[in-house]
Amino acid sequence: MARAKPVPSRNIDRWLWLAGIIVVCDQVSKWLVLAWLQPGDSIYVAPFFNWVLTFNPGAAFSFLSDAGGWQRWFFTVLALAISAWIVSILPRHSGEFRLSLALTLILGGALGNVIDRLRFGAVVDFIQWHVAGFYWPAFNIADSAISVGAVLMVWDQLASKPAAPDSARSRPGEQP
Repeated sequence: MARAKPVPSRNIDRWLWLAGIIVVCDQVSKWLVLAWLQPGDSIYVAPFFNWVLTFNPGAAFSFLSDAGGWQRWFFTVLALAISAWIVSILPRHSGEFRLSLALTLILGGALGNVIDRLRFGAVVDFIQWHVAGFYWPAFNIADSAISVGAVLMVWDQLASKPAAPDSARSRPGEQP
């Protein structure tokens, strides 16, 4: 008697909770930074790390930051569309830990930055890394979640082995 393959769980509650925790951590961190710093302030933390307060109206690395304002709505709609897409595909992949984690990190980060765009018209960035006079653009927890999620997604795609087509599989007793 053949065993049935286990059906992947369609329950995405744990992933949505994790996305919510990411949004809350992102927003609380930004609330603290906004309470402590003024735009342009910089607080030395370590030889490679500062707290700063900047507002980025563009995307990663200030892409389109000087585009005149339309980018606020473009990136908001884009992030909401990607978030809806992620929520729609998570049930099909909820049993695949690495992919679900990647999608959830991207979801939480995207929604955290959408809140900023709606509240301030720009994303609040406050983490600044630097070395030997070279400064990485300021970022935030949402940006970190998106970046880690993207790396996990690439890792998942590279580590996944494609299933062989049925015609290529040999049956018991047959020669390949």
